[in-house]
Amino acid sequence: MQAKVAAKALKSAKPAKTAKAAKAPAKTAVKAVKAVKAAKPAAKASKPVKLGAGDTVTLRHLGNAISDAHQLPKKQANEILSQTIDMITGYLKKGARIRIGGLGILQVKKRPARMGRNPATGEQIKIKASKKVAFRAAKELKESV
Repeated sequence: MQAKVAAKALKSAKPAKTAKAAKAPAKTAVKAVKAVKAAKPAAKASKPVKLGAGDTVTLRHLGNAISDAHQLPKKQANEILSQTIDMITGYLKKGARIRIGGLGILQVKKRPARMGRNPATGEQIKIKASKKVAFRAAKELKESV
């Protein structure tokens, strides 16, 4: 209802001939915009996800939790998280070590080429050198879990 009143106020604002008259429609328009902003319903707080042992928490779950905790739009919280993941990936590609306080350290480790065995046939195969991402948990994380 307030949105309709605000829309009418904006439509009825006509250009004025005097400076004093020009201020009146502008004030009405400002009040109308404020009324529309105030009329927006408050964002519903999503219920926390109940997780059992072995359940998987996704980035979307984390984004929703951050959104609720900091009164951010869910889209914005999820975007922040995805950009954070992209930045971490970029640093790891460059060979940097990433230390996240209270969580642990992420770093790229090189695995040399080696000989392996095909379990089905028993024949020896050569395994190429590769890189892997290693995670070492922080002391705080180990103690809390």
